[in-house]
Amino acid sequence: MAENESKAVLLNRLQVCDFILVELNEYLDTHPDDTEALKSFEKHRMMREQTAKTYTERFGPIVPTDSTSTTRWSWIDGPWPWETDAERRA
Repeated sequence: MAENESKAVLLNRLQVCDFILVELNEYLDTHPDDTEALKSFEKHRMMREQTAKTYTERFGPIVPTDSTSTTRWSWIDGPWPWETDAERRA
């Protein structure tokens, strides 16, 4: 992933991956032997994992369970993924 990808681009990629993973999950529930669908699921799972890692490293946690500080609850430091910087300052 490019270092200059914006917060919005990374969040969009996460949303797309999440949508695809849910759809593939539902399909695989009824077609468990479809190896192509299984490969696609794994590909998008890995893409989501890498995107989440990149986002978290650059912009902070996506969900509270991504917060790793043991000395302070850093989840509140925001902005949260759905906030813009302007909203946070208001």
